[in-house]
Amino acid sequence: MLNVGIFIFNDVELLDFAGPYEVFSVASEMHDYKYFSVFTISENGDMIKTVNGLKVQPDYSFDTHPNIDILLIPGGVGSRKLIKNARVLDWVKKNYLRTEVTCSVCSGALVLGKLGLLDNLISTTHHQVIDLLKEIAPLTNIDKGKRYIDNGKIMTSAGISAGIDLALHIVNKIYGIEAEQKTIEHMEYRK
Repeated sequence: MLNVGIFIFNDVELLDFAGPYEVFSVASEMHDYKYFSVFTISENGDMIKTVNGLKVQPDYSFDTHPNIDILLIPGGVGSRKLIKNARVLDWVKKNYLRTEVTCSVCSGALVLGKLGLLDNLISTTHHQVIDLLKEIAPLTNIDKGKRYIDNGKIMTSAGISAGIDLALHIVNKIYGIEAEQKTIEHMEYRK
């Protein structure tokens, strides 16, 4: 079973993390809960408030979470503060070194870009964040036409709903097309 740690923070975009959370959870449910253990993490374990006001109590803090195999960094207006938060950047970098996959949704790519993890890679992000990502990570090649980009250990997706497609891709990459199809059917999702 793989641990999927989803980092959440104030002013996170709800679907950026809730969509992938649902994909990984459903994929596991469809396979006797053997595929993924999905949990949320905030910096201090405190409740966060999404962009549109939904309050979410994370499962863990930076100091209490289990090992992470797949780290997902969503976006939202709050991501602009993250790139100035040394503790967050250190935590992401430390966990990146241990993960099988580190991925971003939407403007979560800013965090990866700030750490240099997108240097000399193709990436994508929300269309309104492209210029900022170019500024922060001038060595990345941004493909604004893709829903997601798989660079192996590092993956990025475009804005908001594209995180669902990225999560489905990860399910397929790890467990195969049948696992992805079962998840899509159960979610009644149309790609």
